[in-house]
Amino acid sequence: MPESTLARRAMVDNQLRPEGVTNAGVVAAMGSVAREMFVPEGARDIAYSDRSIPLPGGGAMMPPSALGQLLSALDPQPGERALVVGPAPDYAAALLTAVGLEVATAAPGAAPRGPFQLILVEGAVVEFPAELAAALVPGGRAATAIADHGVTRLALGINGARGIAFRTFADADVAPLAAYLRPPAFIF
Repeated sequence: MPESTLARRAMVDNQLRPEGVTNAGVVAAMGSVAREMFVPEGARDIAYSDRSIPLPGGGAMMPPSALGQLLSALDPQPGERALVVGPAPDYAAALLTAVGLEVATAAPGAAPRGPFQLILVEGAVVEFPAELAAALVPGGRAATAIADHGVTRLALGINGARGIAFRTFADADVAPLAAYLRPPAFIF
């Protein structure tokens, strides 16, 4: 069996399952999509490590366990339309495509063409961007990491009558997305 296949299996068994990633479609996709094909060439030997992988030009790929938790919380269903936003959204897009979704990708700060049933932001934000919220259908689901005073927490939101209501469910080490951070305020 190829080494990458063994590493992928170990990722599922030792990183995803212990963190509560239970959605069968997500687990199957993460067990079959070759993550090493989506990381920078120099990082292929650590593709299945449970840590952020720095990207050329800035940003980072989300650790597999954090990504798996967000995807599992989104509960993707075949036929839904999803948007993945991040500095390198292709791996998450491939996972959602493997589950049976129609997937679009966008760089942070881009204005997406909705509507979408699911939106995944691969990185930490201070608050969910209004332009992404506007692209989510009523009842749609959004997942991201929310940065709050130096701590990042994974969060799932449902788009309701009063906007997207998020609930956090796990702490995680997720790199912030510069496009969605507040500039520092001047303080005396």
